[in-house]
Amino acid sequence: MKPKLNKPLLPAVAVMVMLVAAQASFVKRIFAQSATSEAAGSFRAIAQTAPRARAPEITGGRGWLNTAKPLSLAALKGKFVLLDFWTYGCINCMHVIPDLKKLESKYANQLVIIGVHSGKFDNEKDTENIRRVVVRYGIEHPVYNDADFAVWRAYKTNMWPTWVLIDPKGYIAGSTAGEGYYDVIDAALTKGVAEARRRGELNEEPLKLALEHAKVGDQPLAFPGKVLADAKSDRLFVSDSSHNRIVVTKLDGTLIETIGTGEAGAKDGPFGVASFFRPQGLALEGDTLYVADTGNHLVRRVDLAKPRVVETVAGTGRQARVQFKSGPARDVDLSSPWDVQLVGRTLYVAMAGLHQIWKLDLDKSQLELFAGSGREGRRDGPLLEASFAQPSGITTDGRTLFAADSEANVIRAIDPDRGEVRTLAGADLFEFGDADGRGGDVRLQHPLGVLALDDKILIADTYNHKIKELDPQRRTVKTLLGTGQPGQKDARSPSFYEPAGLSVANGRLYVADTNNHAVRVVDLKTKETSTLRIKGLEPPVASAATVSTEGDGPNVEEFKVPTQRLRAGDDGVLLVSVELPAGYHLNSAAPQRYKVSVEDGATLLTLDAQTAARSGKDVQLPLRVPLRANASGPAELRVRLTIYYCREDNTGTCHVKTLVFRAPVKIEDAEAAPHEVKVQSKIEAK
Repeated sequence: MKPKLNKPLLPAVAVMVMLVAAQASFVKRIFAQSATSEAAGSFRAIAQTAPRARAPEITGGRGWLNTAKPLSLAALKGKFVLLDFWTYGCINCMHVIPDLKKLESKYANQLVIIGVHSGKFDNEKDTENIRRVVVRYGIEHPVYNDADFAVWRAYKTNMWPTWVLIDPKGYIAGSTAGEGYYDVIDAALTKGVAEARRRGELNEEPLKLALEHAKVGDQPLAFPGKVLADAKSDRLFVSDSSHNRIVVTKLDGTLIETIGTGEAGAKDGPFGVASFFRPQGLALEGDTLYVADTGNHLVRRVDLAKPRVVETVAGTGRQARVQFKSGPARDVDLSSPWDVQLVGRTLYVAMAGLHQIWKLDLDKSQLELFAGSGREGRRDGPLLEASFAQPSGITTDGRTLFAADSEANVIRAIDPDRGEVRTLAGADLFEFGDADGRGGDVRLQHPLGVLALDDKILIADTYNHKIKELDPQRRTVKTLLGTGQPGQKDARSPSFYEPAGLSVANGRLYVADTNNHAVRVVDLKTKETSTLRIKGLEPPVASAATVSTEGDGPNVEEFKVPTQRLRAGDDGVLLVSVELPAGYHLNSAAPQRYKVSVEDGATLLTLDAQTAARSGKDVQLPLRVPLRANASGPAELRVRLTIYYCREDNTGTCHVKTLVFRAPVKIEDAEAAPHEVKVQSKIEAK
């Protein structure tokens, strides 16, 4: 859990459930009982009474996502509303996403979940950045950008994540702060829905949404989190995180294979059967690859030689909720392992979800806590007394471990010989920015990756969109690459978009450029940067982009073209041309679709049913649709075309565009009349 203000943290097990005394008895009863139920686990729940309170309206923010128009509590009268206060870099906020998905599925017509994104970091206040996270984590409920904390203050919130339940009359039913409260809310809703339905107060009309993921197409990589380059074997391993798989290429980008089906899951077995869930960190030992399977709370081992299988080596698949010291690796619960580093036969694990560093003895299959008290914060000192804040990257120079302590905005040194943790650069949880310098004068913003290279440490300063260099002896940091603004420019002044993973081979730095869906390659001598082309890689079949066939589709733009002449009594053709932005092409992995209809003059102009509507990967531009002009008179054609288009290198965001044309036609019995109706448009670059 993360408090907004920079003050001492509550113990990890402390959670508050605040109740409204005069609220309906079922709410008070369910919440009170849940305080000691298994739903609360080892968390402590505190009930308190207060006057019945009207829920403040959702206002003062910077816009909505996943909905075609702004929402209001007044308009949602008759529905239960659950506000989820979150910020997208917060690991605890990520942990509750599966619970939110279960709730919105179970109570699809009775409950509206609204994600109130009250961003901690400057980078998290930008609506476009939030949009990408919404797509990345498959969030399908409305999200409000509360960048200036207007809604946060109205609800007197002080911690991420916080849930506030609002009843169908618009009154606050109660709230929870922290993780592990699915059963609490589920029980309250089960009882509450039944009673509200009995009283005739429940609106069960489905809420229509406009999901962000329907507005973009898929691409070969989806939010890659980490990379590992191995010069000896000429291999590059990429955690294709949102495709739930590992991609293996040669260092030049030639595809070797993919590991995992692409479906989210935790199945062991051969490469084509095994599954992952948002994998991140990678470590290689010969032909054995270790994977931090973050979303599954597991560590996996991939045998790259025979028998070419994936197996689980640590974790149960359950998220850890209690403190841990040591135990058999397969019997211990993990919590969002984000990165791994191999030292001899010991695998160190950056356990982001518990704010600790663990170690796995690969020979004995034993896990042991290595560093971190479990309290979220920035505290130096002896290994088990030190505090971390969501460590998400780990590396070693052979003697010392270095960690990217992302929520604390610092780089830590972990010295096994001295048994201590030291902060090398950066400030604290709520002291962030973009400033080079020395020690505590340095400002970073949510760094996710570190890499020991010679006598320096390279840093993926993620929310600053930069690669920086740390001298661990002098504790000085300087910017190597990046403009500080998101982008995807190559050459000697490159730009990045939330880079997260780093690896080096043959004098080249490989960067997992997460929000650009790309791997970038930097020549460390010249600083020349390029985007790696992975030849032959396609998205998993399971994640192939589709759009709803309801309505006109996403990102609609309508045109009415000038009236055109067409020769009567003859076969003709409708020619539809669309000019894509420079450097873009149709996404061959996505099903382009079109539909042509006669809106006026149906007896005068007819279309062949076989060609008037199609959807498939083989649909190409320009479209040529046969038609027949039967007799003279006025008619009108309507063309609806939905296309997916991507950069030529198949990185960055793939866009979806729906074009609707209305084309009036004057059919004439004249020799000079043309045989073609032409419709054309140009899509401007975004």
